Amino acid sequence: MPGVAFFDLDRTILDCNSATLWVKRQLREGRMRRMDAIKMGLMIGMYQMGRGNIDVAVKQAIRGLKGDREDEIRQRTEIFWAEEIAQRIRPGVMPVIEAHRAAGDALVLLTGSSTYLSQCALEALRMDHILCTLFDVVDGTFTGEGTLCYGPGKRVAAQAYLDDSGVGWEDCSFYTDSYTDISVLDVVAHPVAVHPDPRLLRRARKSGWPVADWGKA
Repeated sequence: MPGVAFFDLDRTILDCNSATLWVKRQLREGRMRRMDAIKMGLMIGMYQMGRGNIDVAVKQAIRGLKGDREDEIRQRTEIFWAEEIAQRIRPGVMPVIEAHRAAGDALVLLTGSSTYLSQCALEALRMDHILCTLFDVVDGTFTGEGTLCYGPGKRVAAQAYLDDSGVGWEDCSFYTDSYTDISVLDVVAHPVAVHPDPRLLRRARKSGWPVADWGKA
C-alpha cells in the first residue's frame, strides 16, 4: 500500500541551514541589526546541535514582519532561493525521492521553514505537499502572528495530514537531521537519520535506525 514519505528541509535535503543564510543576507542588506543577527545565530547553532529551542527565535522573526507585505517577502524569498539555496540540495536526495515516487508514496516536506521557502523546495523537487511554518496574513499584510511547525508541532501537522489522507504511521517514513523531530521519528515505521546532530546520532544507534549520508552539494 502506498504511504507517505516525510522529509525535513534544512541540513537534511539541504546541506545548510537556510535560516542562517537568511539572517546573514538580512544583515548584509541592512534589514537586521547586528546584535539581533548574533542572537539569532546563537539560537540556530544550539538548534543544530539538537539542544536549542528555535521557536523563540521564529516567533520573534514572525512578530518582526508585522505590517510588511506578503508579496514582497515571497519575492525576496524566491530570489534568496535562486541565489543562495537551490545549489545546496544534497546529491543523495533525488534517488530517495524517486524511489518513493516509484512506490506511489506521497512526498511531503515537513519543515519548520516558511511556506515561501518551502514552496520553492516543493517545486524544485516535484514533491506533493508542504507542512511548514505559516504566517498569518490579512489583506496581503502580515499580522505578526503565525503557526510554528517545530518539535511536537511537526507531529501535530503530520497527524492532521494523515487523518485527511487515510494513511497510518505504519505506512510512513521520515528523513531528518534533528533530534527535535523525535516525536515524529518515534511513530513512523521507517525513521532515517540523515547527517544527524549528536543527540539524534546516539538515539539512532541505540534504536537501530538507519543513518544516511546524502553528501554535500
